[in-house]
Amino acid sequence: MADQSIPEARTSEATRGAPGGPGPLDSENTTTRQGFSRRRLLGTAGATGLVLGAAGAAAGYAAAPSSATPLTSLGDEEVMFHGKHQPGITTPMQACGHLVAFDLAAGAGRREAAALLRRWSETARRLMAGEPAGARDTGVARDAGPSSLTVTFGFGHSFFGRTGLDEHRPVALDPLPDFSSDHLDKNRSNGDLWVQIGADDALVAFHALRAIQQDAGSAARVRWQMNGFNRSPGATAHPMTARNLMGQVDGTRNPKPADADFDQRIFVPERPEKNEKNEQAWMANGSYAVVRRIRMLLDDWEKLSVKAQEDVIGRRKSDGAPLSGGSETTEMDLEKTDQAGNLIVPINAHARITRPDQNGGAAMVRRPFSYHDGFDADGVPDAGLLFICWQADPLRGFVPVQRKLDRGDALSRFIRHEASGLFAVPGGAAEGEYVGQRLLEG
Repeated sequence: MADQSIPEARTSEATRGAPGGPGPLDSENTTTRQGFSRRRLLGTAGATGLVLGAAGAAAGYAAAPSSATPLTSLGDEEVMFHGKHQPGITTPMQACGHLVAFDLAAGAGRREAAALLRRWSETARRLMAGEPAGARDTGVARDAGPSSLTVTFGFGHSFFGRTGLDEHRPVALDPLPDFSSDHLDKNRSNGDLWVQIGADDALVAFHALRAIQQDAGSAARVRWQMNGFNRSPGATAHPMTARNLMGQVDGTRNPKPADADFDQRIFVPERPEKNEKNEQAWMANGSYAVVRRIRMLLDDWEKLSVKAQEDVIGRRKSDGAPLSGGSETTEMDLEKTDQAGNLIVPINAHARITRPDQNGGAAMVRRPFSYHDGFDADGVPDAGLLFICWQADPLRGFVPVQRKLDRGDALSRFIRHEASGLFAVPGGAAEGEYVGQRLLEG
């Protein structure tokens, strides 16, 4: 629905690069052969999601292939652990996800954190290759392949004080400001360490979650954990943009890694300028993740007529086309009016407010998961979005857009931000290294 949203679920081989040269995703973590994907990427619908609280140009980086992939091929898909960037940032969306934050145990410091990241990195490498986690492997995923598993690691603001690394904490990791839509539960927010797990098989995803939790041992304890989902690859008769839990087509207008400015907006540069105080050398090729648990007030939303829902969003519910006319991918005409002189796309429509050209070009890659955590005592669903967005600097990406949404987004009446976190996600680990090694041993 919104103009900036999440990556499409899979891309075709033809879009990943031409033979003899690197493709747009080669810097990410999928093995390539002669410029093409080593394994056939699954061609299906775009994953669900909602801009909900931030927009920014998000990531759907390639056109969908011509046909859906049979589900029997799901287990064969492998994403590489080692690479320039960590997996799970521009990796196509997976069907299942777990987000978990840890706090270091009392007395644990830099040495214990380094040992933990070393264990976690080796476990992630093994599991993403479809191998057992190690001697204590539970066998939960014994019969499955890699199933597009990705494991991504990040550091919270508090991590640096606990490890004596305050001087290496980036300015970009300063706490997010308060927003009017915030109703935050501190027990489900922030954390010293953050892990994002995604896979196309629920058992594979849980297996990774359990292995990561066991690896923490006495060094860290779970602070909070959340579970999410997206449309399964191959679930539709033909490739199409998916819908979020509000029933809106979502994921229409996304930037691509092939865009000239994609890397500079999403990833920390390898060689920051000398006068750039917002970056640390250990964050080269890394990114910053904003994580928000956004509850959708579905009972209120579903009382609206379809026309009223469309006015809130600024797009037709049936096919995702802008209210100004055309098809799903038609450029929205923000100035078009009806016979009475009223704007066709309302001034407070979510899709209007969240457009990059309405926010000074603020951009971010969005890779959220939907969630449903049951029903309240009065039958109200606890459901919504585990919002995850990636950017080179949240002060230039998430924050300005969220502030603008605070000032007049029509969707604000139907959502509530209930948890929040900001994490520094370093670049990918090279062969023989672990994630965060440049920080912890530099």
